[in-house]
Amino acid sequence: MKKILISSYDMEVGGVERSLLSMLDNFDYRKYDVDLFLYKQQGDFLDLLSHNVDLLEEIPQYTTFRKSIICVFKEKQFLIGLARVFSKIKADISSKLRGVVEPGYYQMQLMWLSALPFLPSVEKEYDVAISYLWPHYFVADKVKARKKIAWIHTDYSTVNTNIKVDIKMWKKFDHIVTVSESCKEAFLKKYSELANKITVIENIVSPTFIHEMAQIKVNNNMVHDERFKIVTVARLSHAKGIDNAVKALKILKNKGYNDIAWYVVGYGDDELKIKELIKNYQLDDSFILLGKKTNPYPYIKEADLYVQPSRYEGKAVTVVEAQILLKPVLITNYTTAKSQVKNGINGMITELSVEGIARGIETLYKNPSLRNTFRINCENTDFNNHLEIEKLYNIF
Repeated sequence: MKKILISSYDMEVGGVERSLLSMLDNFDYRKYDVDLFLYKQQGDFLDLLSHNVDLLEEIPQYTTFRKSIICVFKEKQFLIGLARVFSKIKADISSKLRGVVEPGYYQMQLMWLSALPFLPSVEKEYDVAISYLWPHYFVADKVKARKKIAWIHTDYSTVNTNIKVDIKMWKKFDHIVTVSESCKEAFLKKYSELANKITVIENIVSPTFIHEMAQIKVNNNMVHDERFKIVTVARLSHAKGIDNAVKALKILKNKGYNDIAWYVVGYGDDELKIKELIKNYQLDDSFILLGKKTNPYPYIKEADLYVQPSRYEGKAVTVVEAQILLKPVLITNYTTAKSQVKNGINGMITELSVEGIARGIETLYKNPSLRNTFRINCENTDFNNHLEIEKLYNIF
């Protein structure tokens, strides 16, 4: 049996983590012996991991990447703590000089590069090592494997990194997997010399599993809400555009659409900011944050309309999940949108702006026949793509 290593950060509730769970559920464990290394063994999805996967023990130095700098020093990981401080200062200075608003990706890149000398290597040697989430320095530099694969889940046209430094890392991989053709195109605009390494493997989804999970009874007050219900499942972050969703609902309320309620399943760093926005716009009774949910499907099931208001996406797993549950979907025109929705056929792509989101919702609210067209076209679509994993086996 081939020995496979897969690495990621943790199993917190999120689209990337759901796609990893689905991939692990579809592995052929008669042929592959799979180890999973998580930098931090935390998250509500941990209990859902396939029992066929061998979850490796935590390594203390790697758990620091999900902790604050103060916590790192308290745990006496002084060298890694100093590396984190250095990378933050350097990223802040560089961001000001370059006029970059969000230094997050660049800072993370610097953080890993600075910490690498103080991170231990893995003793065991593998046939294949998969780095499932950027940055990929752990598998690139600390794992011995005959073949190395890096996974891309995001739109690289939105990512600010040091490209020359990144190239050195990417070249340590035999294959780079992207989750959509649009992701591939965006990546190659920055790293055209890596075209021979790229393979597209879509996130694996199981319609049967999604329908079964949607039937599970949860404490869901949405059932009794007779208003027109919009649902979004997403992290509360800048990328997902939940702040724009709040502003769009305010526009709709000002136009007299008082029977619309917007429910958001998710959590994240922007929660306090979004709650403040909801309060300021007096939308407490109609823009409702449901928080973290391991099973979002019963909430999607109750929706009259699923909306993804993102600023950028690789390929939003939740959009196809909503379509599987036969919900009309509205997504913003982020760079990879056309890889997810056929506009006017199985959903609507609207302008990426507050006004665009409001206009799109208004159109679909007033046009139940169009919403029904989307439902019918989704019902006639086979969303089962479990054979995508064969592409991975071919790489093996």
